[in-house]
This record gives sequence, C-alpha cells and structure tokens, in this order.
Amino acid sequence: MVLPMNNLTIVIPAYNEAETLSTLLIELIEHCRENGWSIIVVDDGSTDGTRELLGRFKHEPELLVLHHKLNRGYGGALKSGILQAETEFVMTLDADGQHRVEDVSNMLAFFQKTGADMVVGARPPGSTRSIYRRIGKQVIRLITRILVPNHIQDLNSGFKMYRTTLAQRYLRLCPDTMAFSDVITLVFIRRRHLVLNFPIQVGERADGVSTINTFTAIDTVFEVLNIIMLFNPMRIFLSVSVVCLTFGILWGIPIMMRGRGVSVGAMLAIVTGLIFFFLGLVAEQLAQIRLSSIEPAPDSYPSETTYPEQE
Repeated sequence: MVLPMNNLTIVIPAYNEAETLSTLLIELIEHCRENGWSIIVVDDGSTDGTRELLGRFKHEPELLVLHHKLNRGYGGALKSGILQAETEFVMTLDADGQHRVEDVSNMLAFFQKTGADMVVGARPPGSTRSIYRRIGKQVIRLITRILVPNHIQDLNSGFKMYRTTLAQRYLRLCPDTMAFSDVITLVFIRRRHLVLNFPIQVGERADGVSTINTFTAIDTVFEVLNIIMLFNPMRIFLSVSVVCLTFGILWGIPIMMRGRGVSVGAMLAIVTGLIFFFLGLVAEQLAQIRLSSIEPAPDSYPSETTYPEQE
C-alpha cells in the first residue's frame, strides 16, 4: 500500500489499546481526510483484540497499519512508524485518547510559521493527577536540565512533531522503551536543531491501563546518561573529576600543614580525579568518532532560510 504524498503523517503506537483506538481513529481519520494527511498505526504485539479492531479500518485510504509479532516497546513501535513516513513532517500521538485532534492542526500551523525542527506538545502543569508520577517527572526534568540545559516544559510528552528526515536520521540513537520521547528530544537539542514548546490540552485516559511505572523512570534516567555519554561525556567525567580533586586537596592540605606528610586518602582521591579526567578525554574522542557517522548533511543547516508568511 502506498500512502498519499502530503505534508504530514501521524504515527500512533498501540499496545493493548482496543478500548480507546476505535473512538480515536474515527475522529482522526475524518480530520486527516479533510486535510489530506496520513496515519500510521503500529500494533506493537497487542494481545487484547487491537489487531482485529484495526482490521475494521483496513479499507481507509488514509490509514496504514503495521503489526509487530512481538512487543518491542513504545520506542520500537514509534521507530517502525516514523521509518515508513514519506511526508515532510511526522507527528507522534498516543493511542490512549488523551490528546485532542484539533491540536494537530494548531501545532502544524505553528511548526510551519516558526520554521522549527521539532515541536513538543506541552501539557498544562498538574495535568497528571498522580502525585507519584508528577514527582517522578519533576526529578527526570531536573536531571536532564543539569546534564543537557534545555527549555522544554514537557520532555516526555508523546505529542510531538518533527521534520521527518531529521527524525529518521536520529532513530538509531533512541531506545525502544518509553524513554524514546525524552531521548529523541535531547538528541535534537544537542545537535542544535530548533526545538520549541507548544501548549496543548489533554483529557483523562479513556480506557485501559497505563504501562508507565517506576522502572520507566529509572530506565529514562539511564538512557539520558547514555545520550550524554555519546554527545558530551566530559560533562560527566569532568564533574566527577572535579569532586575527587577538590575533596583530595581539601583533605590533604591541612594534614600537610601540620607536618604529617601526604595523606594516603587524599592522594587516592587526587589520583582518582586525574584518572576520571583522562578517561573523559578518551571518551570525548570516541564520542566525536561515533557522531561523525550521523552528522547531518550540509543542506540540513542552511545559513539563511525564508519561511512563507502565515495568515
């Protein structure tokens, strides 16, 4: 099946979302038909009848359905869908029925007006009722802003729009897990692409059960660390090195001033700090070699770009 050539493809990852997809697709297909857009739904090894539900829409020309035999994860499903997109822009949208269809049009207009490379749908503060999950998001946001300074308000929002060529280029750096949303945003930021926030409204999950839990948050933190190790390892190694060196010097100087020689503990801390520093230099060189394989083509960074005036 060949999707119609238009300017936007909406990718929806679905795992056991039979209860919500029916209503969402009816509304979304109608909206896409009016605007000439395409939809790709990726059934990520569902076991609840999602496959059968999607079969009812197989004759819709706007819709392409992909099936994974086994569950690959949220990020794995998004990768399959984004790789199939042939339009200028691609958008990801969750299958839980919380996003509003009208926000798609509004975000696309904003995307084209600003000339952005990625736009992140920012949910209102407090939209997550669970205090536990709200705290977890705040912790992850704090960690990522320390490691990768950014202005993104809702890093793990599933409602995002990308330039397709850039998104496809960076998929190899992203995990197959729920951390995909955070990591791909940080990748765009680290590669100096224009990433903007766009306010959206969300509703309550229509049906089904969310798969986000504590392990999701832990996995996200580890994946963020992996991305820092790829793009800027010295940020981690240098921080550890400075802490060790400072601790060793502050510990050793008073002992030396009392004429008791060099403290073994202080020397160990100083040597450890130096080792981390030199490891950081090596890691930085290796990171540059790896990054050279995904360096965007020169035309991805035009010196001057003119965008049409928007009404």
